[in-house]
Amino acid sequence: MSETPFRRVLVKLSGEALAAPDGYWLHPPTLAGLAEDIARTIETGIEVALVVGGGNMIRGARISQAGFIDRATGDSLGMMATVMNSLALETALNAAGVQARTMSAVSMPTICETYARQPALHHLDKGQVVVLAGGTGNPYFTTDTAAVLRAAELRCDAVLKATQVDGVYSADPKLDPNATRYDRITHDEAIARDLKIMDTAAFALARESRLSIVVGSVHPPSSIAAILTGAAPSTHVVP
Repeated sequence: MSETPFRRVLVKLSGEALAAPDGYWLHPPTLAGLAEDIARTIETGIEVALVVGGGNMIRGARISQAGFIDRATGDSLGMMATVMNSLALETALNAAGVQARTMSAVSMPTICETYARQPALHHLDKGQVVVLAGGTGNPYFTTDTAAVLRAAELRCDAVLKATQVDGVYSADPKLDPNATRYDRITHDEAIARDLKIMDTAAFALARESRLSIVVGSVHPPSSIAAILTGAAPSTHVVP
């Protein structure tokens, strides 16, 4: 496997990436596959932190649009969904022989460790995978923003956004057959071309923190390990 330029990476997974084909919120074979993929990534020498969304169960912004639940409450429900996903992923990682620890920005001390920067850094330095749950701990912020924030706090070299497509395109490749994938693009170029890489707050924080973003597909034949070692296609969004 190719050498990687990264020492420590925060991997952002969508909640939908964990869902079963029939729509059930968790798919054990998918969890097991992701855990094996992360194990292979660690074997390359990369330290890994993870942020997983909760969209396979609930989206705060969407549920609040129904009118009977306000946005702050809806986002709190979404944060709890990320904790459930994170605990499931932690269990799968442990089963794959990877030491993992869930830390939640929403305090749940009887379930998992509460997130704090210095203990998280300590776990990463020991070679453990840290699964960061609860978003930022605040409503109105997405898990994309949480991913960039934690990457900046934990001295990560990049954020890997594992998505449905193998990079950033000039247009939606599902709608435009002439869309082209960028191998490498700067933050400023992404803004000028109005490329929707992350939500505005997340991308602004990445730009301010001069944090690279790698965008690639979470689906086979791609993988987290292959993306980070350059063996699978991706787009690098660089300062």
